[in-house]
Amino acid sequence: MRNIKLLVEYDGTNYAGWQRQKNVMTIQEKIETAIEKITGEKTQITGSSRTDTGVHAKGYTGNFYTNSKISVEKFTGAINSKLPLDIVILHCFEVPCEFHSRYNCTGKMYSYTILNRYEAVAVGRNYIYHHKRILDVEAMKEASKYFMGTHDFSAFKNLGSSVKTSVRTITRLDIIKNEDIIKIYIAADGFLYNMVRIIVGALVRVGEGKIKPNEIKDIILSKERAKAGKSVPPGGLCLEEVFY
Repeated sequence: MRNIKLLVEYDGTNYAGWQRQKNVMTIQEKIETAIEKITGEKTQITGSSRTDTGVHAKGYTGNFYTNSKISVEKFTGAINSKLPLDIVILHCFEVPCEFHSRYNCTGKMYSYTILNRYEAVAVGRNYIYHHKRILDVEAMKEASKYFMGTHDFSAFKNLGSSVKTSVRTITRLDIIKNEDIIKIYIAADGFLYNMVRIIVGALVRVGEGKIKPNEIKDIILSKERAKAGKSVPPGGLCLEEVFY
């Protein structure tokens, strides 16, 4: 039995997230179906995380077991030949049998993209959050400092996850403005359900002047989801990299 690790890029616009579900199309189902067509084996991919409907990925990872003798070099092209154009296997690796895409993960990095101008955009609209009101990026950068380090992020978690603890460690939170595009990069040892989108939503409130940067500290300490405010839409979110 061989253990094959996949590096995957996908446009999540037309899918109900990564994880296989009844009556909706998901990334996992598409890839598992493609692998079955090639190997003749029923396959279940272990994913590194769940991504929600409309969320994208440039560096998603997963692994599956197979008895196939196909080389990893040929696996990549073979699987891609059975996939739609919005899902691409970037690379296949043969890894030790004990490797687990989720449990061996030490962290992840996401990006969130905001188009910050009055006019909307036609090309690329599925990959951004259009925010008409001009944001104070310097205030957002000041607020971002309060998220850094190890905290209980209960205030930045939506219902729907069954985690043992809401404590996470954020190791990077960068906000970069280039003309009317604001990119937010967040890396941590793990993320709670909708955590990135809720954090970005809070930063947007700071940028709008609705809350002060130092109020982020109080929101974290409160552990109350209602105080963090609304989460931003999924389209601007992209899983950039999974760390091992």
